[in-house]
Amino acid sequence: MNRAFNRKKEKSWMHTPEALAKHYIAYNAKFLGNAEVETPKGTEVVKDAVRKLKFQRHIKKSEGQKTPKVELQISIYGVKILDPKTKDVQHNCQLHRISFCADDKTDKRIFTFIYKDSESNKHLCYVFDSEKCAEEITLTIGQAFDLAYKKFLESGGKDVETRKQIGSLQKRIQELETENSELKQQLQDLEQQLMMAHVPPTGSVSVQARSTDVFDMVPFSPGTVLVPTQASNGCPVPPTALPPNIVLSEGKDLFGAEPFDPFTCGSADFPPDIQSKLDEMQEGFKMGLTLEGAVFSPDPLDGRC
Repeated sequence: MNRAFNRKKEKSWMHTPEALAKHYIAYNAKFLGNAEVETPKGTEVVKDAVRKLKFQRHIKKSEGQKTPKVELQISIYGVKILDPKTKDVQHNCQLHRISFCADDKTDKRIFTFIYKDSESNKHLCYVFDSEKCAEEITLTIGQAFDLAYKKFLESGGKDVETRKQIGSLQKRIQELETENSELKQQLQDLEQQLMMAHVPPTGSVSVQARSTDVFDMVPFSPGTVLVPTQASNGCPVPPTALPPNIVLSEGKDLFGAEPFDPFTCGSADFPPDIQSKLDEMQEGFKMGLTLEGAVFSPDPLDGRC
């Protein structure tokens, strides 16, 4: 890492090695954004990126957008950029990919670093605004580099490879978590669609056709409840209600009597005068069957039968 703007190398470090090696140092700042640069280092490269991002931020401020606040967590493993309230990690810049770090002498609030993105393989210049801690943040990043380099020499280069593997695993975990969230959302959408497909619309009534016989009539049984139907003139037919003490039985009429047939009943079923009339009717019917000619009707003008 190169430190720009004539940083004095004999500057004493501000933190203990344990604080950066086992924990992290946190700072609050405003994040102006990042811009792609052509080279991984250089004072002029950084100044161009700062001017560009300041101009963009000025336009956004005129539109009513505020500069977002972030929390920086600096350690020997890198610089994390988090949301100060939710602690969500917005950017995780591994230390071995930071190639340049500097604070601006003309503007004491501005500090920057250049980071090589692992996905796009592009160099991005990150620019921050801190009213009081710009120089201190730059020194803290420099101390983290110094401690990381010493640890690299002591481990013979193995520690760097371990950090790379850990970084790759962390990235893969984040990708899987994102994919898992998307699959859960798709599952919820499918469940809602299935529920909507099985629930009939509000106000709808399922109508079933009534079974009929060969004459297109509804079969009747004594226990059937009579339901009024719509008349041809549009007026409902008043329902026919039976007295509560009358129950229809199969094979009987409304009054509980057996069906009446005057030609099949026995002689003991009727009084003598009625039975004699029935016998005369039956005899006349039999005599009519014995006549060989056509059936004649009386003619008052002819006097013949």
